[in-house]
Amino acid sequence: MTKVYAWMAAVPIALGLCGSCRQEAARYGAGDLQITVEQGENWLHDFPLFLGIGRKNAPQIAVWVEDTAGRYLTTLYASEKIATQGWVMSGGNRRKEALPVWCYARGVRYEDGLFLPTEKRPLTDAVSGATPRAGFGIGFSSGELPRRFVVKAEINHSTDFNDFYPKDAAPGTAGWSGGKMGSGQPALVYAARVDLDSGQKAFHAVLVGHSSPDGTDGTVDPDLSTLTTALGIVERITVTAR
Repeated sequence: MTKVYAWMAAVPIALGLCGSCRQEAARYGAGDLQITVEQGENWLHDFPLFLGIGRKNAPQIAVWVEDTAGRYLTTLYASEKIATQGWVMSGGNRRKEALPVWCYARGVRYEDGLFLPTEKRPLTDAVSGATPRAGFGIGFSSGELPRRFVVKAEINHSTDFNDFYPKDAAPGTAGWSGGKMGSGQPALVYAARVDLDSGQKAFHAVLVGHSSPDGTDGTVDPDLSTLTTALGIVERITVTAR
């Protein structure tokens, strides 16, 4: 299994976006890599609680590795709520619409027929944790990976509704995304193609599309014309060879 370093603290990154965050040291051996996720202006999102009270939520994120043919290899990180099914306000919704590209890429079907971890069978602490309130880094070993591979990231906010994905959309319609506590705008999918033999040190991820709004499959739609605030969740994702 690919070794993922226990370094998920928010770090100061480009343009001082997280200048007040605590930085924790991480050691990287020869051939190790780092993924840096830089937060955008919409990294935190207003999430409604009750009686007009809300809170600022960080997004749900999964980061994983595929080979160049698109075959899933390993998960590097998944945010706590989807990894443990810790949805407080979901009303029993398993949130299959949250990060469906990653879920289907893993290909693990659970007892209820969904491709989502369950409370009884959560992801391990080694690859899961609460999403930091700002940009963060993931360190991982390349030792068991091929020399060329693709790092993918899927990112989503709950209740991030807009005119194309409204709160009152009816189930079965194009704008339905899990109901009033669902996603709203579907998850964004980024991909960075890494070639460790190229001599290149930094590989920047490209936004390749969005996931299925209702989570019924693991396809990626390249049409971004229906997305608004979701496009501002992330500023940049970079894979760096140390």
